[in-house]
Amino acid sequence: MSAVDTTATAELTAREAELLSRVPDGLFIGGAWEAGTRQQIQVQDPATGRVIKRIANATPEDGIRALDAAVAAQEAWAATPPRTRAEILRKAFDLLQERRDDFALLMTLEMGKPLAEANGEVTYGGEFLRWFSEEAVRISGRYGQNPEGTGTMVVSQRPVGPCFFITPWNFPLAMATRKIAPALAAGCTVVVKPAELTPLTTLFFAQLLADAGVPAGVVNVVQTNTSGAVSAPIIADPRLRKLSFTGSTPVGRALLAQAAQNVLRTSMELGGNAPFIVFEDADLDKAVEGAMLAKYRNIGQACTAANRFIVHESVADEFSRRVAAKVAALRVGPGTEEGVTIGPLIDDRAVATMQALVGDAVERGARVLTGGTAPERDGFFYEPTVIVDVQPGSEILREEIFGPVLAITTFSTEDEAVARANETEYGLVGYVFTQDLARGQRMIDRVDTGMMGLNTGLVSNAAAPFGGVKQSGLGREGGLEGIHEYLSTKYTLIPA
Repeated sequence: MSAVDTTATAELTAREAELLSRVPDGLFIGGAWEAGTRQQIQVQDPATGRVIKRIANATPEDGIRALDAAVAAQEAWAATPPRTRAEILRKAFDLLQERRDDFALLMTLEMGKPLAEANGEVTYGGEFLRWFSEEAVRISGRYGQNPEGTGTMVVSQRPVGPCFFITPWNFPLAMATRKIAPALAAGCTVVVKPAELTPLTTLFFAQLLADAGVPAGVVNVVQTNTSGAVSAPIIADPRLRKLSFTGSTPVGRALLAQAAQNVLRTSMELGGNAPFIVFEDADLDKAVEGAMLAKYRNIGQACTAANRFIVHESVADEFSRRVAAKVAALRVGPGTEEGVTIGPLIDDRAVATMQALVGDAVERGARVLTGGTAPERDGFFYEPTVIVDVQPGSEILREEIFGPVLAITTFSTEDEAVARANETEYGLVGYVFTQDLARGQRMIDRVDTGMMGLNTGLVSNAAAPFGGVKQSGLGREGGLEGIHEYLSTKYTLIPA
């Protein structure tokens, strides 16, 4: 493990520098840390734009060696008793609780989210370790006579085999645990390629898994700044049996095309364009609270973030006024500072995207109630923003915002609200606020999404199936359904 980048040391506290010095800087292959090539990945703190650590950069050859290690470990790990796998995952959960302050600070340093939210991610991410430690011992099948009475049917579940995971930058811990935990519980080995922008948390987590007793080769990590070059040979290798990706829909489509060549099992958690519908009978206090959660959690950089606020015309002014007042009170700054509620965006391109989306909406007739600019300071910041009177055709209604901008349009009838909610290629999550129970049930049936928050702005839970419909993806992560993504069904007939 190397020291932190010397150019950033003067800007870091002693606690931050000490933590970064303990984060591995190599590739994790076959249970060992390797230096990799001389070329390195430079990890930035988005609150300052400064490099805080340099780490190894995997080559395509490194990726295949990681797959070699996963393949070599597969048979023994699949044969490991479920109780043993469960106890290792539970040990990982316990270690994460012991080290939660380290993980929270590390996520804030490399991704930017406020420390309070980073602590929340430790809790959320840890729950996948605990949940799937419990599911590991509940993998079951069926046994019974066939209808004709000519034999006995045995249906069993087996691990699919070596898996390749491509994780995003916005939830560095939770996206790793949400994929790794069910795979290990099912008896699969894995190769993980974390996002180039936030690889440190995954490296730190790989060391935690080793400390928890995960055998060598069961989990391998290959971070790289040439994602396509490293991923393509792994996906093309016939020994790989499962691909799971979280990220944009265009990249997901390309990966699906590659996976099709070997008929790989796939899980795809892709883009979102979440509607947030507020009916005239909504409890506005709950709706405003839900809006703040659904829009500004993780600085708006979440696929579950509310994207299009569709508010009944009779309550739109009041809802907008209340939301704008709360948004104006949010404090912008580095996530490590006490009291900060909105940290930086991930990079300068994200800031430019916010400026372009807001600028386009304003040119088409929208009004800015609060925010709307990028402050002049170090790092990649954009003010939390509320815009109203957003006109049809505005880019902000079509594109996934992925930032702290709340855009409001109005509607007059229920049918209009549903039509507006569904007029997108995406279908990950939707939010509906109404006090009418019958209307709420209709929205569950009519809004075309894989998940819904009814009178709440937060839906994610390790015990629930996470995933979307349409071009928001395939498969589910979490819940009872999550482990089945890593199991194949085998039927055997025993003649009478």
